[in-house]
Amino acid sequence: MSESKTENRKVVIVGSGAAAYTAAIYSARADLQPLLFGGVSMGGQLMITSDVENFPGFPEPVMGPELMDRMRKQCERLNVKIIPEYVAKADFSKRPFELETTEGTRARAGAVIVATGANAKWLGLPSEKRLMGHGVSACATCDGFFFKGKEVVVVGGGDTALEEGTFLTKFASKVTIIHRRNELRASKIMQDRALRNPKVGFIWDSVVTEVLGDGHVDGVKLRNVKNNVESQISCQGLFVAIGHAPTTDFLGGQLKLDANGYIAADGRTRTSVQGVFAAGDVMDSRYRQAITAAGAGCMAALEAERFLAGGHE
Repeated sequence: MSESKTENRKVVIVGSGAAAYTAAIYSARADLQPLLFGGVSMGGQLMITSDVENFPGFPEPVMGPELMDRMRKQCERLNVKIIPEYVAKADFSKRPFELETTEGTRARAGAVIVATGANAKWLGLPSEKRLMGHGVSACATCDGFFFKGKEVVVVGGGDTALEEGTFLTKFASKVTIIHRRNELRASKIMQDRALRNPKVGFIWDSVVTEVLGDGHVDGVKLRNVKNNVESQISCQGLFVAIGHAPTTDFLGGQLKLDANGYIAADGRTRTSVQGVFAAGDVMDSRYRQAITAAGAGCMAALEAERFLAGGHE
């Protein structure tokens, strides 16, 4: 590793969502001179979220991109160095830890906070992308409130889909779950809960082939996978609940992951390697909220500060 091109830092943070920015803010306040590798698409999942109504401190809804921009500006005010490059590889086998980006930027760090998030899996339809944030969502907890009295569809057949669908019945007048098979993959308790809910209906053996609407969702086209018969149904919202993929490829298997591929971390954000911490959706498959990510980013920064000071207990 070339010394002339290497950043030497007490803390390096990988990511650029609520967890990463919060970790950077707390690290800067602790005089750890943090460096943040944020990638090209700075801001994480909130960059594709419209109105955020559940982040404390905002009496009026705030747009997801605006919230991320405010966090970034707060980091910049505290002199956090932000490099918009993706980390391509990391070496956690010895300290200081070493990281290298796709652009060749290198860094050494006494502690690393991984906050790279998890990306929702999408259907891959051009119409889905066009209407994202205008009726297309991957987070019922974030956006369900905006569908009061409306009809929505949920795509998926696992626990996530049924949990999202059941949650949406608090607001929507009707929830239709569309599944490509004729039986659910969800746990028995989740199936029972959804099947008993009078607001929940099912369409089996079908896939969404197009999201309909000009400016907002007003329906979806379906194709039956057994007989190829096409149909369409009216709805005002589409929730895609086919899972999330944590961003961990660059780690090269150096950290222990859980059964679903998320970084395994204890209640203090500590990973399987001392001095490496994880925060946000990359280690949280359950809550996936901006506020929980921010809280974990705070914890990770405080743990990194303690670690660097010699408190390894």
